[in-house]
Amino acid sequence: MLDAARQARLKAYAPYSHYLVGAAILDDQGRIHPGCNVENVAYPQGVCAEAGALSAMVLAGSTKVRGVLVVGTGGAWITPCGGCRQKLREFCAQDTPILTANDTEMGPSYTMAQLLPDSFGPEHLNT
Repeated sequence: MLDAARQARLKAYAPYSHYLVGAAILDDQGRIHPGCNVENVAYPQGVCAEAGALSAMVLAGSTKVRGVLVVGTGGAWITPCGGCRQKLREFCAQDTPILTANDTEMGPSYTMAQLLPDSFGPEHLNT
């Protein structure tokens, strides 16, 4: 996952912020789906790396995330933005690991529940 996220980050399209982000999602079939951020001059029309990776996963026929890794630019650790946390929640269990990394090393890890506590998910609509 780390190599896939780092490679995806290098292909990000970020001409405005110059902040490249790569993500990789491990699905329930053991496949890795990378994604990168794609900015647009008409903010907020861009796409986050996590959203791109989720789209790739769904396109490949999966709807269950077993792990997520996000790589940012430079030495700082980044976690998914609020919108991506909710997008991930659609496909993640509460204990799904969300890992962080930068160009050279792994960073802190979290669970979906830690990043989006008391969240609203698909099970709330299953009555």
